[in-house]
Amino acid sequence: MAILRAEVPRQGVRTLNATVDIQTDAEAAFALLCEVEKWPVWLSLLKSAEVTGGAPLGPASEIALRTNIPGEAQQLFEVDRYVTNYQLSLVGAYSTRRRLDFRLERKTARCKLTVRIEYPAYGGKVALAYDAIGAGRKLSTQLEQSVVHFKHLAEYKRNAKDEILADF
Repeated sequence: MAILRAEVPRQGVRTLNATVDIQTDAEAAFALLCEVEKWPVWLSLLKSAEVTGGAPLGPASEIALRTNIPGEAQQLFEVDRYVTNYQLSLVGAYSTRRRLDFRLERKTARCKLTVRIEYPAYGGKVALAYDAIGAGRKLSTQLEQSVVHFKHLAEYKRNAKDEILADF
């Protein structure tokens, strides 16, 4: 018998979560998710994103992100989990306390996207509480709006007859 447990929050790490149901299949949503250069279009936490080295996206690929998340202006992330049509997970190249995790769960004719972002909040419990009130609240709102924006892009691409968003 398997026992499922909620993930225990790590000490000094701020975690943001957002989930949305998408009226498209997991393959189409994952294909849009794998277009890293287009992440700033729908993920408002990012200023820019690119896969470095020119290799296709896959395990051990490096991705350079410019974010609004507290910390350095540009950060390198490495793909540590890549399961086609299910999961894309990035971990900070220089800090394992930074993580972006995208998961797609296949439903019948739709899928469910769950995005989790972790970043360090240095200074103990007081700094974690301060971050939750200040920047954390703004980032949480941006993340929730971003997954809704992703939902609309994924659904529009599936239903569109014309190619208005072909460049996105």
